[in-house]
Amino acid sequence: MFDVKGKKAIITGGAQGLGFSLVKAFHNEGVEIAVIDISHEILNIAEKIGNDGSTIHAVKGDLLHIESLRESFKKALEHLGGTVDILINSAGLIERKPAFEFSLESWNRILGLNVTSVFELSRLAAIEMKKQGSGKIMNMGSILSVLGGFHAAAYSTSKGAILQMTKSLSNEWACYGIQVNAIAPGYMLTTMNNDLVNDVERRVQVDARIPAKRWGTPEDVVGPALFLASSASDYVTGTLIPVDGGVLGR
Repeated sequence: MFDVKGKKAIITGGAQGLGFSLVKAFHNEGVEIAVIDISHEILNIAEKIGNDGSTIHAVKGDLLHIESLRESFKKALEHLGGTVDILINSAGLIERKPAFEFSLESWNRILGLNVTSVFELSRLAAIEMKKQGSGKIMNMGSILSVLGGFHAAAYSTSKGAILQMTKSLSNEWACYGIQVNAIAPGYMLTTMNNDLVNDVERRVQVDARIPAKRWGTPEDVVGPALFLASSASDYVTGTLIPVDGGVLGR
């Protein structure tokens, strides 16, 4: 029921952070993976993870530009032999700054990557999944899909949109055997949160807010992701699963 061996997946933002942990975990579980990332590090991902599991294909692409996104998806699909069972939209951007100081250029970049690219990749994947009558799409939300955040207007807006998009696409595609869900990481020890970790005042505030009394790690997201990728979640769709040490339950 929880076995994903032999499945084919496309994972974005897999060169580092949460995305890299997901690539490593799915690789170890026998999933053939095409990883899309803008970073040059993507070209070394198979070497970094090792060759003792499934096949990993690297696709370097800029998801902020639609034509590059579509070409990247096409290459990823070709690497996987023309089929995809799992799509994980893990690529994302954040910029912490007061709204008064936030540029419209930054706003558009964050919404472009965190929302528009997720919609287009999900649509492209769902077209292929519909043909086979099954598929799993996972979107990376956040606790800021629900909370307002602080100095994160663009990011929280984008992650709120991810929650609503997940519900909407689930409503449309569940009848085709495609489950669309979102994972909501909490405060994670990743490079994306380095500024929070190093801000003494904010770090104390965040520490006090987490019932589990620790920050999350990328590995904490792996279990829920594998569940959502497996047949164990065939009747789970349109939902947001928090991985936050209890923050949303306070």
